[in-house]
This record gives sequence, C-alpha cells and structure tokens, in this order.
Amino acid sequence: MTYAELPTATLDLAAIRARHTLMLLGRLWQGDRARVDLARELGLSRSAIGSIVAELMDAGLVQEAGQRGAVRSSGRGEGGPVGRRATLLALNTRAVFLLAVDLGASHVRVDLLDLRCAPLASRTVAHDILLGPAATYARLTELTCAVLAEAGVERDRVAAVGAGVPGPVDHATGCVVQPPNMPGWDGENVAAGLERVLGLPTRVDNDANLGALAETRFGAHRGAADLIYVKAATGIGAGVLLGGRLHRGVRGGAGEIGHISINEQGPVGRSGNPGSLESYAAGQVLVRTAAERRAAGVPTTLPDPVTLADLIERANTDPLAREVWAEAGHHLGVAISTALNLFNPSAVVIGGRLAGAGEVFLNAVRESALSRTMRINAGGTRIDLSTLGGDAGVLGAGAMLLDHLFTPGGLRHLYRVAAVGRGPPRTPAALPTVPTALPFSLGGTP
Repeated sequence: MTYAELPTATLDLAAIRARHTLMLLGRLWQGDRARVDLARELGLSRSAIGSIVAELMDAGLVQEAGQRGAVRSSGRGEGGPVGRRATLLALNTRAVFLLAVDLGASHVRVDLLDLRCAPLASRTVAHDILLGPAATYARLTELTCAVLAEAGVERDRVAAVGAGVPGPVDHATGCVVQPPNMPGWDGENVAAGLERVLGLPTRVDNDANLGALAETRFGAHRGAADLIYVKAATGIGAGVLLGGRLHRGVRGGAGEIGHISINEQGPVGRSGNPGSLESYAAGQVLVRTAAERRAAGVPTTLPDPVTLADLIERANTDPLAREVWAEAGHHLGVAISTALNLFNPSAVVIGGRLAGAGEVFLNAVRESALSRTMRINAGGTRIDLSTLGGDAGVLGAGAMLLDHLFTPGGLRHLYRVAAVGRGPPRTPAALPTVPTALPFSLGGTP
C-alpha cells in the first residue's frame, strides 16, 4: 500500500467502525442485550463487539444491566451443559438529554426527554402564535428553564433541541415559508432563533412530518415504512413516509394536504386557494359552521357561543355537532383519497385536535376516502385515529433528533455531551471526522 492510499483506507475502516457502533447502539435502543446476542445479530466477532462496547461504556452511553438466566453451551441441545450467566448491556438513556418543542397555533409545549424519548419533565401553556417570533422565543426560554430545573438537568447535558412548527419549513435553510396559519413568521429561521436564545443545536421541521416520525417509531403502526400522518387542527397538514423515509419534496413543502382544492368553486381558505380542504374542515371553520346553523334554527344542546372544545366534547351526542363532524370527515376523506391513490400507504393516521371528535369523525373519513380510492390502493390500507394524542409532536421531535444523533457526526457530539461531568472519554479515533450519513436509523428518517 502506498502512502497515497493510506487516507482512503483509514477513512474506509473508520466508516465501517462507525457503522458497527451505530448498529450496536440501535440494537440497545430497542432493548437490553448480551454481548453474545450482539455478536450474533450483527454478524461481528466477539472481540469486535467487546472493543466497541468498551468504547461506548467509557463514553457513558452504554452500561451493564445485571445478568440473565444461565444459557446452555452451543451445539448440545436441551441436555447440554449449562454455561455461565450472560451479562446484559443497556443503553444509558440518561447519558444525554433531548429538548422537544411543540409549537402550535394556540399553545407551546417543551418536554425534556431521555434517549428513548421518555418524558422527564413537561410544560405546556396557552400561547397565540400571532404574537410573533420574539414573544414565542421568550416563552419557550421560560419553559425550557422550567423543565431543566424540574428534572435537575444542566443545560450543557442536553444534546440538541427538536422543534415542530405548524407551517411549511424549507428543509435546506430551516426558514418558515409563507405559513398560512402563522402571519408574521414568513422567512423566520426558527432553528437559528432557538439556537440563539437556548444556546443549543436545534433542528426544526413541520409538525405533521414530526407526527409521521412519531407514529412509525412509537405509535400503533410502529415500523410502517409507508404511512401518512394527517394533523387536523387549526390548519391541516400531512407527513408522508415513503419507503421508511420522509418525503419532503424539493424544499420541504410536500404534504400540504390542507391546501388541496376539493371544490374548484368553493370558498377561499387562508392559503388563498378556492375550495381548499382547510376552507371546509379546519377547526375555526367548523366552529363558524356550527354557529351559523344554530342561528338558522338547527336543534342543538351546544352552548352559545360554541367553541371547538364544545364540538369535540359533544361530537357523538349532539345532533348539530354530529352533523358538523360527519361533514368535516367527508371533506377530509375526499382529500385523503387523493393521497391514497398517489402513494398507496399501508396506513393513514389522523391526529391533531380534531381527532378528539372520535368515531363519528373517523367513520365519515373512512367512508368518503375508501369509496373514492382504487381497489388496489384501498385494499390493505388502514385509516385510524392516532393513539399518541397530544404527545405526537414532542415524540416526533425526539425521533427527529435521534435520527440525526445516530450518525457518525452525531455520535461524536453524543460523546462530547455525555462526557460533561464525567471527564473526557478515550478519543474514539476510529470514527470519521466528517458527519457522513449512514443508511441506518432507529426507524425514522434523516
């Protein structure tokens, strides 16, 4: 080998080592395993596993977690001699922490998560997004300080911040682009704004995209490679997962299902498009529809003035509420049928505040969507309400962060943050010095 060949060979070996390290961490993220299990599952020698485990333990990312029952020696069957008990290894879920931000039209939420996205502290407050970026960043700073104080975690032990926003996000720049439900935010770089006030690396995406990540990682359709998550609330958007990866389009605007025209001659919605789905089925439209029909004399037990909370609470009991939700489900189903015929997913999951209306809403969606979908695209497709409820946003933000941290560049960052308060671990010299993306993740997408 010539000197000219050495750097390439070194990089290749480093990339292989990084890949094996991340594969091992991925297995431990799923659950505890012994070294012999890891060697078998990853197809690596016990010495290679031992070397990687030693490095990760030194970094504080992996720890021993007791022993499991004795195992039998290989090749002897049930009657063979009993071997020694295997020591289990576990991901140290509190080696570093994650901050998840859920920014809605009328609320903000901040959760502190561990490495499996289990919440350690959470704060949610009412907040009008129309107050603009400065007021929103100030409130998020207060909530961040509150969750860190409650959990007793120093800021420098947080690896990153993940945030979801209710509007289109340019994936390359992190800027919000002409958000119909966020006046005053056009062009705002939310990632840069949060990094400035929180002092932590930040990633931002559309809230519906994060909902899709949450569903495929933590929801009832866990592991689904082709899934559409529809967030129906003040606005309506979709996160589209194809082949296990988020489909964002060229800039990040894919999935804006709320702005599909379902009636060319219909009313103009917030996006300015005539007959858009949001002009028929967004939260504030449903409230206005209910108020107008009450005034026209439709029988109802709804209070005056009616609120969206009232409509949700009485969705299955009040005749006017049932009528409003059945129509909203019908309109949403028309738009979903388009998505089914385009993408043929295994599941469509409906989340957001409107999902709280329950069966009357869901049944109308199913009937409308499936009756308009080709048989090849309707068969085998489930349309369900999300089981994650209001946690979808923060869980999706956590999933997004994991997908970026479990890369070679992210792994170096994990080593640095995990070392806070422990002293520096041995330098992981075998890791690449460039954040090369790997075709491996914990179930979400980069």
